[in-house]
Amino acid sequence: MEQKDKPRILIVDDEKMNLKVLADLLKEDYSPILARDGEQALQHAFGDSPPDLILLDVVMPQMGGYEVIKRLKNNDKTNHIPVIFVTSLDSVLDEEHGLKLGAVDYITKPFSPPIVKIRVHNHLRIVHQYRLLDQLAYLDGLTEISNRRRFDEYLQREWVRSARSGTPFSLAMVDVDYFKLYNDHYGHAMGDRTLQKIAKALDSVLKRPADLIARYGGEEFVMMLPETDALAAKGVAERALGKIVELNIPHHYSQAAAYVTVSMGLVTMYVDNSHTPQSFVAAADKNLYLAKENGRNRIVASVIGT
Repeated sequence: MEQKDKPRILIVDDEKMNLKVLADLLKEDYSPILARDGEQALQHAFGDSPPDLILLDVVMPQMGGYEVIKRLKNNDKTNHIPVIFVTSLDSVLDEEHGLKLGAVDYITKPFSPPIVKIRVHNHLRIVHQYRLLDQLAYLDGLTEISNRRRFDEYLQREWVRSARSGTPFSLAMVDVDYFKLYNDHYGHAMGDRTLQKIAKALDSVLKRPADLIARYGGEEFVMMLPETDALAAKGVAERALGKIVELNIPHHYSQAAAYVTVSMGLVTMYVDNSHTPQSFVAAADKNLYLAKENGRNRIVASVIGT
């Protein structure tokens, strides 16, 4: 496993020897990050690449471990990071206090290296399992793209960011044309496979990490394009429309074409106080309705604001 792929463990201790011993013990399986005091620990934890687990000494000058964990637990960015106290304070009351502050474990010095490795492994395994469960909560079970819950939360966050930066924000509502007729004549199993192919095709046209494709409900999808102006958004929508046509999935009961097609309602908005995320979605939905009214298998786009 490459170093960048290893779980990151922040080791915090004011004694250089203790840092070296723990780092040498864990470096084969993990990526150790070293901090000599509480301030350094918080800088690493609050940085762009927070650790997956923290080994934290209690007794340190200026800012001790108890104060460090309080600050970690009071910050939304770091309150989920598991903290293991590794300390010479070995009384039951000390351990109880550390666990009450939010530590997941308490190891006293001098410690047993094999026990430290086992406890670190066990807690990181729990972290991994929680992350998998969290990912599943935001995935659509059929298409394995983001679900409506993920879209709603992401929209709120990107809306605020767009308002702050003044950048254009684009959104496309996508609906499979005459999908009820498709299900009625080809069966729901075929319908499910078709939705999976469409989701994959739509996802393939999104190139930036900030872009999002989600299943909005039934046969409806939504493409979210932050920091994307009308011209660029239209290009993405046209490529998406073409990708669906390229699938060439027969649909002899469609009035739009002899194969499966989609309609799109696209809107680009310059966010201000007169609009809301809900009005943004409603505008895209209105354009989707117009696309259907005008013959389907097409895009209707508009721009709101300047």
